[in-house]
Amino acid sequence: MKTTNYSQIADRYDKNEFRQKVGQDYLLKEYMESHKQLRYNVLDLACGTGIYLYNQNEFFKDIQINWHGLDASGDMLKIAREKVTKANFVKALAENIPYEAGYFDYIVNNYAFMHFTKKSEALDEITRVLKKNGIFKMHNIAIHEMKNWWVYKYFPSAYDEDLKRYWEKDRIFNELSIRGFGVEIFIEYKMQSAKVSELLKYAENRDISVLTLISDEEYYKGLERMRNEVSNEPEAKVLCDFAELFCIGIKL
Repeated sequence: MKTTNYSQIADRYDKNEFRQKVGQDYLLKEYMESHKQLRYNVLDLACGTGIYLYNQNEFFKDIQINWHGLDASGDMLKIAREKVTKANFVKALAENIPYEAGYFDYIVNNYAFMHFTKKSEALDEITRVLKKNGIFKMHNIAIHEMKNWWVYKYFPSAYDEDLKRYWEKDRIFNELSIRGFGVEIFIEYKMQSAKVSELLKYAENRDISVLTLISDEEYYKGLERMRNEVSNEPEAKVLCDFAELFCIGIKL
């Protein structure tokens, strides 16, 4: 399985305006409302440049929360530390989380589980450091439900790379269940038409992780195809589908 070198794309990753649009984590809010305590320990696992933590700090500024961010990339963490002052950051791998057992009330993992090269071991660690009745929330795209995603249309081998990285929903459910979690998984799917000119901006930025895994030859060939379509028809659109997976696990 190939992996994305986030040290090379950390700066442009953080400057992607779309990534900054993170709303309040209502599941975290519900958890705290139903589990009253003086202070909470929250971990953003594979926190990247701290986008989630930055936003949640604002939403929950009146609640006593120890915010923690863990990531394998020192360059991503450097940006996170500059952006988020009220959080503890640590450089580590998901399969070796440097915290004591039962430390966290809530662990969130956004768009990152596919990067873990040792997924089973990572789940073992999540189980270990999460307290009883604590929540593990995973949010990711569901690539098995979106074969017509525009990325796969213009960069075909990207789908093959993603098949190596993403677990299907059944496996995620089963792996968490056997570790003693009560699990709920749901997928939000949509099909829509999108302007190729708008999609081209994302492709040119090349901060979509799978685009860093395909060959440069295929990448530039796909870009050329998109640019030609826009040149020939500025308002050209492509039909594509998109699916997001939400997994909520409660440690029983």
